[in-house]
Amino acid sequence: MGEVLTRAEICSDQDVFAVRQLGRRIAEIVGLESQDQIRVATALSEIGREALGRGAGSTVVFDLREDRLVITVDCLDGADLRESEGVKLAGRLVDEIALSAGDRRVTLVKRVPEHRRRRSLDGIRAELAHLSPPTAALDVLREQNRELAGTLEEVLRLNAELTETNQGVLALYNQLSAELEETNRGVVALYAELDEKSSQLRQAAEARQRFWANVSHELRLPLNSIIGLVRLLLGSGAEPLTGEQHHQVTLIGASAETLLALVGELLDLAKAESGRLDPQPSMVDVVALAEGLRMTLQPAGRADGVTLSAHVSADVSDEIGEMFVDETMLTTILRNLLSNALKFTEQGEVRLTAAVDPAMAEVVFTVADTGVGIPPEHLERVFEEFFQVPGPLQLKTKGTGLGLPYARRLTEAIGGTLELASRPGEGTTATLRVPHRMVSPEVGRVLVADDDAGFRAVARRMLFGFAAAVDEAADGVEALNLMRERPPEVVLVDLLMPRLDGTALLHRMAEDDVLCGIPAVVVSVVSEQPGEPHPVLPKHGLRRDQLLEALREAVRDRAGRDKAVRCARSVEGDRGGAHD
Repeated sequence: MGEVLTRAEICSDQDVFAVRQLGRRIAEIVGLESQDQIRVATALSEIGREALGRGAGSTVVFDLREDRLVITVDCLDGADLRESEGVKLAGRLVDEIALSAGDRRVTLVKRVPEHRRRRSLDGIRAELAHLSPPTAALDVLREQNRELAGTLEEVLRLNAELTETNQGVLALYNQLSAELEETNRGVVALYAELDEKSSQLRQAAEARQRFWANVSHELRLPLNSIIGLVRLLLGSGAEPLTGEQHHQVTLIGASAETLLALVGELLDLAKAESGRLDPQPSMVDVVALAEGLRMTLQPAGRADGVTLSAHVSADVSDEIGEMFVDETMLTTILRNLLSNALKFTEQGEVRLTAAVDPAMAEVVFTVADTGVGIPPEHLERVFEEFFQVPGPLQLKTKGTGLGLPYARRLTEAIGGTLELASRPGEGTTATLRVPHRMVSPEVGRVLVADDDAGFRAVARRMLFGFAAAVDEAADGVEALNLMRERPPEVVLVDLLMPRLDGTALLHRMAEDDVLCGIPAVVVSVVSEQPGEPHPVLPKHGLRRDQLLEALREAVRDRAGRDKAVRCARSVEGDRGGAHD
């Protein structure tokens, strides 16, 4: 409950003006702003006018309840103020309005700001007691006109401020638009510059490849001539040389052979960068290959106090015996790995092993040494061209930094992987994984659509020997373009891909007259997809035998459907001929 400040009655038009003045005065005394005073006074006059318009008087009670000024208007003679225009207008002028007692009581509430609550109730009542008597209607009208004029001036001021604000916003917008347009021009210019730089880099790379190829080719002839002359001078049929002359000629021959090896590596690397590595696979005896490398490199190893051993596990010799791979490339890779291991191992052993990984259908070659090792920060950098691990042993050894980069390029060409593991002072282990295949490919082309580059690499290795060619797509849009350009015999689809996911890709294929006949195998993080018409494989823990069997099943299903369609067409043709 609050404290009643005063009461008033509305029985005539004069009373409406008097209550309006009283309401504004009370609003001023309790601390309301000028605009809120006018709102309270206007709301009271609207309610009183509505009551008089319905032929009923009213009683007005002003009540102060903590932070609220509550004005209660009780209409006499049962007047119903529900849905009246005056009540609606009053509701927009005060904070709260409520109808009660059969819609004959109207309660108006206006909140009083906290910093305005300074007057005591007794002081407010005393001030209200000394209010001057109500003025005439003309005086009230004059006061209302002054209030309206003040309100209009306030509105004009606010409009001027709003116009100024709008001008500032428009100027800021124009400034931002100009800056954005300038930035866009800069971005366009930057893209054009990047395109130009990219073109220059491509031209420089092509020029470098041509340079290495030409220089390497031109240097081979004189170097071979030098080596041949050195062999003639040192041969049994040559004239005897003094000890110093023999030493000098030997140095010349060794330098020429080193330079010839460097020229060969540069030529091979240029060929690899140009994408001209074309594997020529054949059946290779793994045991004979390992033994040949051991015998070829063993003298250099023994001279340095290092033993070289080779071991081929029984599963390689008994299960596969021979692997279908480019023998020259595989030999070059293993020779480079063994040469590096012997070069950086002063004491101990270099061991070459070969074993079969049945899950991946790969032969795993391992070259382990007990040498100086490679620091962790250089494990990947050793595959950069001309990079050599810094250290005291580097001064004693001769190298170009091209052996490992070229070995990795050759590994990629034959569909394998090459990784290094090392601990400084304990040695290095190089692991070469090469797919092997015993028969000709079962399918021509397979498309792997997956945004995971790691899984695409694993799938490519699993498909080695099964498919004659493997295409890769990082999303559904790229997969559609590749399928239209080079239609595969079967497609491997991941359901979760950007731009166009696997489900949408399969729907697009089903709606396309050309692509609808291509069988598909789905790979997913879950092993089962309810309602999926295609074979579904789990993405994690996928084995090669599972993948190949699913692909065979998809290809067989397609062949069965094609045969059924041909039979149906043949039957229809026979029926048509019999009808004729």
